[in-house]
Amino acid sequence: MSSLIVRNLSDQLVELVRDRILSGQVPADKAIRQDALAAELGVSKIPLREALARLEQEGLLRSQANRGFFVRPLSTAEAEEVYALRLKLEPDAVAQASVHASEAERRFAVETLETLDRVTDAHGSGVGAFNRAFHLALIRPSGLTVTTNFLERLHILSDRYVRKHLEPLGRDERANEEHAKLLETWLSRDSGAVAELMRQHISETLEDLRKQLPAEA
Repeated sequence: MSSLIVRNLSDQLVELVRDRILSGQVPADKAIRQDALAAELGVSKIPLREALARLEQEGLLRSQANRGFFVRPLSTAEAEEVYALRLKLEPDAVAQASVHASEAERRFAVETLETLDRVTDAHGSGVGAFNRAFHLALIRPSGLTVTTNFLERLHILSDRYVRKHLEPLGRDERANEEHAKLLETWLSRDSGAVAELMRQHISETLEDLRKQLPAEA
């Protein structure tokens, strides 16, 4: 039982700290103050350090000897890599999912998009998380377990770039329209059309990010 409790605590800490990073609450240019964060969360530094190490494995943090953990800054190179991998995996996974989705999975996708639209329209926190949830709702029914696991990690890395992408005026309306068309086509089980729409959706987001992110030497 004690090992289960420790495991649950570790998972909860990973989720809590990950949410703070993805929402932009943790700056990228300052070391994470582990003493203060542990006190705020009511845990010891040992499980917190383990959670930070797991988030480093996910690609959200980097560690420096004798300095601690830092949030990795947004970069054009990372965006290029993450979105290129999504382009290779996501359209085909969504196409297969559209054919195999159960009625319950189809209802869940509809409900998830409704929630995403409400949060986006209200400019509320968590848009990235609900965007991720919507995309994964279109992916999971594929039955491609390994591919889905890869895409879950890629979407975590995409989360902060989604927030960046939605900064310019009007981007949220465009995203809503694209998501609605994606869902409509996915529900129609037109695998070829939904794959092409997803490919366009990811490609256009990457093209916008290339213009928004600073050029790198």
